[in-house]
Amino acid sequence: MPTKNPKPEDYELLFSGNTDDTFRLGLTLTKKTLKLYTDFYSSDILIASPLGLRMIVGAEGEEHRDYDFLASIEVLIMDQADVFLMQNWDHLLHIMDHFHLQPKKTHGTDFSRVRSWAVNGWAKYYRQTLVFSSVALPEIKSVLNRKCQNYAGKVLVVNPPEVGSIQQVLVQVPQLFHRFNATSPLAAVDARFEYFIKEILPKQRDTLMSHTLIYVPSYFDFVRIRNYFKKEDIGFVQICEYSKDAKIARARDMFFHTEAHFLLYSERVHFFRRFRIKGIRHIIFYQPPTYPHFYSEICNLMQESNQNKYGGSDCNMTLTVLYCKYDLQRVAGALGTARAANMAAADKAVHMFVTGDK
Repeated sequence: MPTKNPKPEDYELLFSGNTDDTFRLGLTLTKKTLKLYTDFYSSDILIASPLGLRMIVGAEGEEHRDYDFLASIEVLIMDQADVFLMQNWDHLLHIMDHFHLQPKKTHGTDFSRVRSWAVNGWAKYYRQTLVFSSVALPEIKSVLNRKCQNYAGKVLVVNPPEVGSIQQVLVQVPQLFHRFNATSPLAAVDARFEYFIKEILPKQRDTLMSHTLIYVPSYFDFVRIRNYFKKEDIGFVQICEYSKDAKIARARDMFFHTEAHFLLYSERVHFFRRFRIKGIRHIIFYQPPTYPHFYSEICNLMQESNQNKYGGSDCNMTLTVLYCKYDLQRVAGALGTARAANMAAADKAVHMFVTGDK
């Protein structure tokens, strides 16, 4: 980990050591020993990443693929499930779709030991699933509801955020939360974009609103905004998880020296790199961050020590957050459960907070 510009504590805990995300390990238990790197079909425990399993499971049409070993899973533990979302969530869904399918080969199975409920194809109703996540996300709840079918039912334990990460925001800046209407989570995607380009973007294109960072959690939304900016010939630079280091350095330099009005910044690149972007005068959260502490981290980048003294005034700094009723869990992470509930019940669509408010 760097010592000159140290990373946040949660970053060091997650990324210290070996960060290879393509691993799979079979373990076999005997009376006196624990055998490592055993064949999956003779293993008692499998330790693997979603990508590591996806490389074996493969896709339809591939010649060399194997997923019969997933038919007999009795206990599934997903640790740090929120991190899977920062990788490729489709890998996890694809793997879970291949649980408890009819094996294509016997693989030396002793059928006298196979339980009757497994033979009848009821294994999915007996599998126990434990999911651990630092944040409550709808994607994780969807997996629990659609992929976990244990006959005994489900138990969900959530620690509601009482305070919110707004208490860690150090800069004195008005924080405006704009609520838009959406009839469904799917409709919210288009409704958010329409609200952004019609209500938010025209004001931000003013010359006085330069040095605007647009924080985008979803890469699909990131691409959509990027394409719109190119189509409308809007001056911007971009930093995402696929950007090369040279282009990232150039984008940061252009943004700091007012050569680009907007900076498109994806959540995944912040998760993996934690850049200290300098020169930010205005922030737009296209959607509240997945991780509550990202809200305060991004806001605190507006501190005076990070500013270009020729690139604007400390009196002209704004922060805008777009949200709908389907984002209230994320809003609660930033503001606290009580505030989020009050905002959801209020008639007005815009709420303003300032650091230090009770």
